Amino acid sequence: MYNIRPAEAADASRIAEIIVTNYRVNFYPFFRNDKYYFGELNVIDTAAEYAAGTRDLKNTFVYEDSGVVKGMMRVNEKEIEKLFVEPQFQNQRIGEKLLHYAVKELGADRLWVLEYNKRGIEFYRKHGFELTGEKTTEDGWVPLLRMEYTGIIAQ
Repeated sequence: MYNIRPAEAADASRIAEIIVTNYRVNFYPFFRNDKYYFGELNVIDTAAEYAAGTRDLKNTFVYEDSGVVKGMMRVNEKEIEKLFVEPQFQNQRIGEKLLHYAVKELGADRLWVLEYNKRGIEFYRKHGFELTGEKTTEDGWVPLLRMEYTGIIAQ
């Protein structure tokens, strides 16, 4: 049914590539923080977060097709912490499949989304999540909005 499986340590570098690429493509335009996006944020350090035995690896699932990891998500308890699809593979319903898996198989019912990420907010709304009105700031400069699963699909 799904091409989704628990991540393995061997997936760490691919997961890191997907995360770093998405952060640079989707978030850099809002923040223009060269030091962070092209210095601190890098594949080697991010891959280390997904090494064998780490909490991040334990809570991560990948979408794999034809031997290629095309998307990933990290779910902690019932919260979706990350959900990214390699830009070259977007618009192929991979994100939708990951999200449905998180909700149906893992019981995920909440997440935080970047306030400026209108595309992401609409994606989650289209799949039954709604904004709660709750806001927070991550790392002192990243504005996030809370969304919760209602099962009501936005029209």
